[in-house]
Amino acid sequence: MNESAFTALRTQLQQAATAFAGGPDALEGILLGIVDDVDRAVREPLEIFPVCHHSPASALAMARRLREKQPKVVYLELCEDMAPLLTELRNCRLPVAVQAFATEVDGFPAEWAPLSVVAPITEASAEYQAIAYALDTPGVELVLVDRSSDHVFQWQETRQETKEDTGTPADPDAPPAEEEAALHGDAVGVEIGDLRPRFAELEEHLLRHGKVRHWSEWWHQYVELPLGDSDHDTYRQVMLLIGSLFRRLAPGDPHRVRVDEDRERHMWTRMRRHMAATGTDPADALYVCGAFHAASRVAEFGVHGADTFEISPPTATKWQHGLIPSSHAAIEAQFGLAAGSVSIAAAQWTKNLKRTRVKPYRLAGQAGTRTPKKTAKAAPAPVPAGPAAPTDRLTGFLQRPPVLDRLDEEELLGWSVEIVRAARRNGYLASTADAIAVFETSILLAGMRDRAKPTPYDFQDAAVTCVEKDTVPGRRDVRRLVEIMLGGDRVGQVGYDALPPLARDVHDRLAPLDLKLQQRGVQRALLDMASRPELEQCSDVLWMLRYLLPHGAARPIMGERKLGERPIQESWDLALGTHQRALIELGYEGVSIEQVLEQRLRRTAYGPQATTATVLEAVEDATLYLRSRRLADELGRRALDVLATERTVDGAPEVLRRVRGLLAYYRTSEPSLPAWIESFVKTGYAHYCTLLPTAFTDDEASVRQVAAMLGFLFSMESLALSLGCDRNQLELAVAQSHPEDPAKTALLWAAKTQLGTLSRAGLRARCDELLGNPLVVPAYPRYLSGFLHALEPVPGLADFVVEAVSNAFARLPDPVLLPWLPTLITTLRAGGADLAPLLIREAGRVFPGRLAALDAWIPPWRAEPAPAPARPVRDRSSVRGLPLLAAHPAACDAVAALLGCDADWAPADRTPAGAALLARHPHTADALGALLATP
Repeated sequence: MNESAFTALRTQLQQAATAFAGGPDALEGILLGIVDDVDRAVREPLEIFPVCHHSPASALAMARRLREKQPKVVYLELCEDMAPLLTELRNCRLPVAVQAFATEVDGFPAEWAPLSVVAPITEASAEYQAIAYALDTPGVELVLVDRSSDHVFQWQETRQETKEDTGTPADPDAPPAEEEAALHGDAVGVEIGDLRPRFAELEEHLLRHGKVRHWSEWWHQYVELPLGDSDHDTYRQVMLLIGSLFRRLAPGDPHRVRVDEDRERHMWTRMRRHMAATGTDPADALYVCGAFHAASRVAEFGVHGADTFEISPPTATKWQHGLIPSSHAAIEAQFGLAAGSVSIAAAQWTKNLKRTRVKPYRLAGQAGTRTPKKTAKAAPAPVPAGPAAPTDRLTGFLQRPPVLDRLDEEELLGWSVEIVRAARRNGYLASTADAIAVFETSILLAGMRDRAKPTPYDFQDAAVTCVEKDTVPGRRDVRRLVEIMLGGDRVGQVGYDALPPLARDVHDRLAPLDLKLQQRGVQRALLDMASRPELEQCSDVLWMLRYLLPHGAARPIMGERKLGERPIQESWDLALGTHQRALIELGYEGVSIEQVLEQRLRRTAYGPQATTATVLEAVEDATLYLRSRRLADELGRRALDVLATERTVDGAPEVLRRVRGLLAYYRTSEPSLPAWIESFVKTGYAHYCTLLPTAFTDDEASVRQVAAMLGFLFSMESLALSLGCDRNQLELAVAQSHPEDPAKTALLWAAKTQLGTLSRAGLRARCDELLGNPLVVPAYPRYLSGFLHALEPVPGLADFVVEAVSNAFARLPDPVLLPWLPTLITTLRAGGADLAPLLIREAGRVFPGRLAALDAWIPPWRAEPAPAPARPVRDRSSVRGLPLLAAHPAACDAVAALLGCDADWAPADRTPAGAALLARHPHTADALGALLATP
């Protein structure tokens, strides 16, 4: 009986192979092997239901078969560790993706982290029909039998290979993906029924002879439409035929073949073990898998197959599971489908339901669907009858000529009018004539491609041809407008009850804002903490979300957060619904955003790429967002350890800026400085003193970095000296520095001026010498760049820098100055743009404020010093006494007793020793008086 089912088909294929190939050869083996694969799968006691991912024909056939057979157990090709999440699908609006996520790996290479696996689910898919039937029908068990998420990475050789094997490149003419296409991130996609030729020449042949542009269009034209109205046996045998064909013509990639066969061995092993443990009758079960795997030839195939496959244990990696929003564009980008193909499939699913009147399965309470009026009833007991003998439906299907659908003019006219209306809304100069042209061109293209009825792809090509002009006036082109018109890019949403605890906590804490945060799009939130103090907690949450989520999820419009400041009013643009996936993935890292933020700060501070600047940034963020003194002190001690091990000065500017900010904050908000920051200043003073001579001569160290080192040493000097540092160390470091670069030389001169080893007059003389040397004049802008950077450690030199620039403009002739001026501007802009305002402010103070006063203005550095005013000569012959102390000696006696002095009081008429010394040596007092009298 089994041999007679496909005997006629075998004979015909054998004759065809002989006619085409001239005799028995490999072609005959392939054709007969395909029939054998179909026959083997059809005769299997456990009914195998082959599907293609996101196929309306597969979904329709699945809904029909489930209502006919009512199986008690449904085996589904999906990662077995994702089973607990499927019940939460009823709280979501499809499409969504089931995700397994691991931030820290144990058993995989560290560079693979984070690991992510997604399985997108749409309503127009066979897997959703099976899930909805099993979950809402009492007494039905759903068993996921595919490899776990951990095995997805165990069975891959490299992480890059995992990313590359998830899909096939999409249409190269497709427009660039929008943000909806990135909803899955860089996750590895798993799908039920990956059915696409792996033999490039075969796909090219099918596309060329099918007169289509890409695989999605070929599948829609030659598989979806013919199978839409077929019966169960025909659908099943055709899908098995396609799966066997693609499998036998696939290139022999050893690794990919091994992974596919291991998946099949895994699934059949799981099903046999489940049936043995529960006593399930194969006749009462249904196995839903991809058509490619349904035509398997492994020894473990079937309920009576070999039981020799050992499933390896999972690694110690801790996996988190959840649901994330998906979209049609994200599915297309993930699996290399043509843009708009999933939306067209969804529209085809709706048309199939209306045409066939098949009632699909939907989860009770599913968002976006109607609530069923009646409760689900238990699955009826199967009729006790033996399995029907398989019949050959392939022969009739393959010999049947294509059914020519009559032209649906009303539908095509509606499409043509609607696309013109959408084009005009988006800036195109389209008219009624364009609608007529689109209508006629669609019919013409369908006729050229041997079709009686234009497909959505024909209509899309016609619209682009007739409406698209030279440029795209708006954000969307005509191809994208057609996709939106035919169904649009439907974006799913995970309901509140299906969110992880962290995401629900965020929504609860932001409830006082009275916003619908789960909606997509940008919403404006206004926070007035002065009138509503409870909104300050919302502000704290929003600032942490801004730190943790991608740009645009929480964007401040008004308000900022700085150390030592409290917010009064803030304005935010929130798009948490658009970035729902990122918020959900935060829930995999912890139960609160504070915990996740602390973990990330620790990971940054203790990471292998951590620098002193990044650790200090983590200290500042811990203080700013968490207000945690404990964490800040811990990270501060980590910054001290990192500083001690650094041998470069790359991060010196950032270190200086952050240490100054933290010092200012602690000095104003704490009674005393933390111990770690005192140790940091002390260690940093010695550290930068040690590296200073090398940095002056190192070509890799920039002038800005050396200036930041000097800024740290000079600005932290008083605190460092109070903590026990030695100033001689800084003086020796400066004395040992011998730079050759002009900018660093000028910076060294400024440092010596600050230390007092070089006077202002000496510095002015050196600059005059540079301007007087024609060989050095071309390099003078670099000296000025060094002086400009010197304003960071020595801000008192601002007037001298103005003087140096002014002297250059005054002394250099035009033939030298004009070619030199662009170099000066570019040097100052590139090297000291942040210090230029200080220089400009000083110049505004020195130069006259009006143009008329400029001619009579004399620079301060050229003005004659004013003579010191004559001071009256004091008569030092008369010595002042101390009558107050003599009249009241008790205070002095008490101090003397405290100090242990027992000398007697001197006579009142005796000249004090100090006064006599000043009378004999008056020069010191005169010099001090002249200095104090100088204006």
